[in-house]
Amino acid sequence: MDLSMILRPEAVKVISAASSKKRLLHDFGDLAASAYGLDATLIVDALHEREGLGPTGVGQGVALPHARLDNIENVMGAFILLEKPVDFSSVDRQPVDLAFALFAPRDAGVDHLKALAFVSRRLRDAAVCTKLRANPEAATLHTILTEEDAVQAA
Repeated sequence: MDLSMILRPEAVKVISAASSKKRLLHDFGDLAASAYGLDATLIVDALHEREGLGPTGVGQGVALPHARLDNIENVMGAFILLEKPVDFSSVDRQPVDLAFALFAPRDAGVDHLKALAFVSRRLRDAAVCTKLRANPEAATLHTILTEEDAVQAA
């Protein structure tokens, strides 16, 4: 999977502080609206609905909120780096500062799951997370997130 296919550079943002998990989900709605032309209210409602099934804070400061939506054709992503972490009801009870949201067509099936698994693996990589936390500029964050996994030192 190639993250550059689902994550546009304009869908990456640094936020100095979000007051709550709810506010962060609203920030994702606004970001998806500006980057992809999606309806912010529908995004926020779908993310809240999914969070109602169980929190998507996966631990080590990472959250992977996601939702299935009508009227989109492809999986899309958005990434937010929070300069001040927020409580996200994570499994390890640690606040979140790295959040990657995925939006998938309602009938996406395995494409949604593949994207979620790929992003999850990417953000479980301690080296990637360290780079993300050390580079609070959106363009650099996009580059780090979309770097090829297969690139090896010669």
